[in-house]
Amino acid sequence: MSVLGQTDSGPDDLLTVAGDHHFDAMAEADVDRFVTLVGAGVREEGESVPLAGKVVGAALRLFAREVLADAEEHVRRTRDTDLEWTVVRAPRLNDGDGTGEYRAGDIRLGFDTIDRPDVAAFILDCLEDDLYVGEMPKVGSA
Repeated sequence: MSVLGQTDSGPDDLLTVAGDHHFDAMAEADVDRFVTLVGAGVREEGESVPLAGKVVGAALRLFAREVLADAEEHVRRTRDTDLEWTVVRAPRLNDGDGTGEYRAGDIRLGFDTIDRPDVAAFILDCLEDDLYVGEMPKVGSA
C-alpha cells in the first residue's frame, strides 16, 4: 500500500516516481495487490461532482496544479498495471483520533474532511477483504 503525500519541500512527481518503484518491487516479490491513496480532487471520467467539489477542484487546479497532476499521473500508471489495485480518494485529512466509522464508495464529497485513522481503517479493510479491486472509491466521514 502507499499513503505518501506531497509536502512543500518534496519533489513535484513524488507519487509517480514512488509508484513506479512500488510496481518494480512488487513484480520482483510477486505481489499483486496494491492500494494507494490520493486526494479526492482526482476524478474519474464522467464522474458527477457536487458544486462544492467543483469549487475544491478548481482551487486545486489553481493553487496546487503540480500536486494534482502528479496524483493523476500516479493513478493513470496504477490503472495501467496488471495489479489488483484500488485507488482510495480522500478529502482533506485531519489529525483527529478518528471515529472508527466512515462512508466509502461512490459518495459525494464537497468541503468534507476525514480523520487519518478512519482513512487507515478503510485502507486496511480494502486490503483484508479485497474491496474495490479495480476501482477508485472515495472515503469520507460517517
